[in-house]
Amino acid sequence: MHPVVLKPAVDTKGADEIVSRLGVTRKVDILVGPEDSIEKALAKHPNCHCVLVDEAQFLTPQQVDELFWYATKCGVPVLAYGLRTDFQTKGFPGASRLLELAHELQELKTICRCGKKALLNGRKLAGKFIFEGSQVAIDGKQDVEYESLCATCYDKFQTAAI
Repeated sequence: MHPVVLKPAVDTKGADEIVSRLGVTRKVDILVGPEDSIEKALAKHPNCHCVLVDEAQFLTPQQVDELFWYATKCGVPVLAYGLRTDFQTKGFPGASRLLELAHELQELKTICRCGKKALLNGRKLAGKFIFEGSQVAIDGKQDVEYESLCATCYDKFQTAAI
């Protein structure tokens, strides 16, 4: 089978590769800019059996629509992986549209440092949790890191930051 792997260009971590936290990498077939048409990009891959999208939260709502209609019209499965919310618990526009259109949702569970189920993403700058700033800051750049947190720990760190 021939999968087509894509990711939004705004995710500069790894340049044109998907980079896992374990260090595993894979070059993407399509690097999608915010103005790019996914439909046109996929047309260049006529033997596509499935589409894998990493960091799908960074897609635009229009790009999510294109993936939905591509899957519907071509009968090609699209598997999109990404976050629901940012470090301020606000939805990403692309993630919100994915939640509206997805045929099926599967949550990949993550554990907080305290052992509870992690629901939220904490942003750390130079090792300290922060709760203000732009929605997108790629981890590994400018001393930015993210940590999955349960709501209790998120609240604890947010309260301590105030």
